[in-house]
Formats: sequence, C-alpha cells, structure tokens
Amino acid sequence: MITREALVETLERTALLLELKGENAFKIRAYRHGAEAVASHAGDIMARARANDLEGIPGLGEALRQKVYELATTGKLEFYEKLRAEFPETLFELFEISGLGPKKIAVLYNELGVGNLVELKAACESGAVAELSGFGVKTAQKILDGLAYREHNAGVFRMDQVAGSVELILGWLRSQEGVTRAEVCGSFRRGREVVRDLDFVVVTKHGPSLLADLASQEFVTTVLARGETKASFRLASGCQCDVRAVREAEFATALNYFTGSKEHNVALRARALKRGWSLNEYRLEGCPEPLHEEADLYRALGLDFIAPELREDRGEIEAAAAGQLPRLVELAQLRGAFHNHTTASDGTATLEEMAAAARELGLEYLGIADHSKSSFQARGLDESRLLAQVAAIAALNEEFAAQAATDGPFRLLAGSEVDILKDGSLDFSDEIMGQLDYVVASVHTAFSLSEVEMTKRLIRAVENPMVTMLGHLTGRLLLKREPYAVDIPAVIEACAATGTIIEINANPWRLDMDWRWWAMAREKGVRTSINPDAHSTEDLGFLWHGVRIARKGWLTKSDVINTLPLDKVQALLRDLRAPRS
Repeated sequence: MITREALVETLERTALLLELKGENAFKIRAYRHGAEAVASHAGDIMARARANDLEGIPGLGEALRQKVYELATTGKLEFYEKLRAEFPETLFELFEISGLGPKKIAVLYNELGVGNLVELKAACESGAVAELSGFGVKTAQKILDGLAYREHNAGVFRMDQVAGSVELILGWLRSQEGVTRAEVCGSFRRGREVVRDLDFVVVTKHGPSLLADLASQEFVTTVLARGETKASFRLASGCQCDVRAVREAEFATALNYFTGSKEHNVALRARALKRGWSLNEYRLEGCPEPLHEEADLYRALGLDFIAPELREDRGEIEAAAAGQLPRLVELAQLRGAFHNHTTASDGTATLEEMAAAARELGLEYLGIADHSKSSFQARGLDESRLLAQVAAIAALNEEFAAQAATDGPFRLLAGSEVDILKDGSLDFSDEIMGQLDYVVASVHTAFSLSEVEMTKRLIRAVENPMVTMLGHLTGRLLLKREPYAVDIPAVIEACAATGTIIEINANPWRLDMDWRWWAMAREKGVRTSINPDAHSTEDLGFLWHGVRIARKGWLTKSDVINTLPLDKVQALLRDLRAPRS
C-alpha cells in the first residue's frame, strides 16, 4: 500500500517532468499544489483517497482527485509512468547532489541536455553551466564539489539504507533448518553512522548447503564468491554482504572479530599475548575455558563485557579493565521526544496523528517543533500561526488529561524549531518564545560562513535564555552535504556555560552532533535530547538510530533528558528558562 510520502513524491516528480517538457505553468503548479495539499491535509487523507472521497479539499481539482485516487488504490499513476518513460532513468540522480532542486535540474536538462551525473560533471567542467542564467561560476563549482563528495562516498551507505536488508537477511538465516544462531557484525553492529558492507556470522552444521541456498535468494543480485564456509554477494542497492558459517565453539570469537573495530581487535590480541594465548577470528588458543558468548571472551581477558558500540579503541579497553564502563542508555528508557514536525510546516501528519503514533510507541510526551517563519521553503509558521498551534496543543492536552484514567498519561509539549539567522539572532522575539515549553534553535541557511562567523552565530543563539536546545549542530547531511565550518569545542563550551542542551538529531541523514564529540560534551556537563526530527509518524522510529549514536558517545540515561518522566522533564524545561546569572 502506497504511503502518503510516496504519493506526495510522485506528484512532485510529475510536476518536475511537466516542467522539463515545457508544459504550461498552470498545469505544473496544479501538481505542486496537489502535492502540498496531500502533505498538509489534517486527517487520514490516504483513507479518503482510497474511498474516492477527496471533493472539497483545497488544492485538489477534479482531474487531480482522480489521479490521487488512482495512486492510492493501485500504487501507481499511469500518467506519471508515461511521462517518466520520455526521460532518461538517470535523471533523478541529479537530486542526490546538494543544491540541485527541480528548477535548476529543469534548466540543466532543457538548456544543456544534462540527464545524468556524467553529463552534469562535463557541463560544469566545460564552463557551460556557469554561463546559464541563474547559475554562475560559484554555483558550477558547488555542483562539482557535490559530485566529488558523492564520488568519494560511492559504495557507502547510511544506517537506514541497510537496516531493512539486515533484518531481511537475519530473518532468512534464522529461519533455515540447522541454524542455531545468526548475528550481524561489522560497523553496522557497532552503530557507525555509515557502512561500506554488511557482515554476518551464522552457526550451522550445514554451511555449504546453506550458502548455496543463500546465493539463490531474490535479494541477492550478484554472487561475488562462494565457498564451504563463506559467501559474498551484492544486494540491489550495491551493498556487499559477507556471510560466514562457523561452528558453535567458534561463534563467540568470530562474532567479536568480525564486529571489530580493527583497532579494538588489535588491543584484544595484545592482552591475549600477555597471557601466553593467541586470539584469532575463530578461537582463543591456550584459554582453558570454553567460550560460549562474547562476555566469556572478555572475561577470559580480564575485562568487563564491552558493548559493540564502544569498540573503537577510544579508552574502552582501559575502562573495562578497571570496571569503569558506563551503563549505556537504552531505547526502552526514552519517555518522550522533542523536535517533531506536523502538517503545519513540512511534516505529513497532524498533531493528532503524531500524538497517536507517539502513544503507540509507549511515549509519555511528544514535543512539537515546527519550523519558524524564515524557513519559507518548509512553510514555516509566523507568530499568529505558532500561537494558534500552541492553543490547539493546549486543547488536545485537555482531552488527554480527561482520558488519562483509561489511556494513561500523555502530553504534547509546544515548541518551535526557530531559525538562527545569519547574525545569530533568532526568528522569533523572546516574548513569543517565552510562550512555548521549549525552543530548538537551528541553522537552515547561510552555510558558507567562515568558521569564526558560524561559531559566533551559534554561540550568540545559545546565549539567549529562551533557547532550550541546539538542533543539528553542524548541518551535515550524510553522504550528501558536508558539515559547515564551526568550532565545535567552542560551541560545546558555550552550551556548558548556558546549560543549553545539544540534541542528537536521530534522523539517519544527520546523526548530529557526531558521536566523537560526546566524550568532551559529557565531561563539560552538557546533556542531550535524542530527537527524531520526525516529519511523519514513521519517522518517530528514528529514535533507534539516535540511541545507537548516544551509546557510541558513551552516554548514559542521566545524560539524556528525554529519559526523564513527564513531570521531571517539564520541571527541567522551566528551570532552563530561569534567568541566567
């Protein structure tokens, strides 16, 4: 069944293709307005679409209602498919380059015939792009930089791009006769933000036949190698997978070795050598005790068990030897989430739908932080719309309070993702922000400032007592856009001085602030909120990614404010607004 997001994307792409064909502006605008109407509709528009009950919805004329109905009931739109067949399949690759949107792509295609990334690079290098109206030399260079960044990261995948494949492959392995254990290893298990490949270890007595069956599965597009104990294959995404079949006695050491990291493994081998033993990927030679689990391996080496996320040789060996490893935060400990969007700005679900989804996940509270007015591209809220939303949230909270006896306590918190303007001032006045429960301050424009200017910009923002937390600190989009230049230690120091929270933006495109900085932040007393930056009900599931990053940063329950119950988090939010000395 097609989702609202996929339906909106189809309408938006239809508008782009019509623009490429040079169709009249009214027709193009109709599809764009239709996409916006579907995305922002307050209610279950997909149910209405499947029932062909779309009359009266602003932005959806009769012809477009029929197309939305066709999409909702069949999952496809014949008109779009015919349009798409007129253009190169590679055209949509251009959207992967930072800074290229529908209008620029239309100009590149219509003026220069650019239909893929190779042609785009050639057009930039020849100077043709720089000569186009609305482009120029700087834009052409930015496109070349974006192409170089993409090329550098070819064969690298974000967590969300491979998580489904991990679940699929593990499910298949565990369902096979004779398989007693199967686990994913490698950088995915360690919670790295991006991976180059996927590794699996499976315990079975039937390795050759299992690997032969695996090679014939639909999710395998290319078999790279297959032997008695190992198979390598490629998925449709291009991601390589390696599966190793081992015996039960080899499982603990194999799981540990193939999880890594390389540096962590080297440190473990050094400890084994000091005991006169030899550690390799399949056994700990010389150890008199059997190793059934990884914990047995660590215990034999005089260490507490080290969680996979910490295995980066960043002090975990020493902490494990001294019994000083932290008890890492867990997903089940989260009580709520901040930084979530609705149809009021660029989200696809209403207040009511977001609240229902949060309750379904067992959360006690959900913070709503739609964009502020300067983010016009995201339909940011002005003062009057924001205050109207605050009132709507208050009305819903009265309903939740009345239902608490039967449905359990739940509350929406009224916030805003307020733009940090170029000079570090904020998009709303203190008077307006003072009427909110919290404020997430974020940068969405002017990424090209110098490091000094950007750092001053962020520090000025966090020094405003109305700012509760700093959103996506570096502005990066993994595998698409580099972080902007900023002195992260200086910003951490400023947040420590003001008590400002730095979020872990759990959107897998961001995962920002980077896990490598959390040791410093924690040492300075800076706390975090693991925020999904959800733009749909499904996006609330991003919390899982955020928790993995928090664990990589050695963070505990006490470091994460959204592990607090509702009454305590409300008290904290009030305290953060108290006058600063």
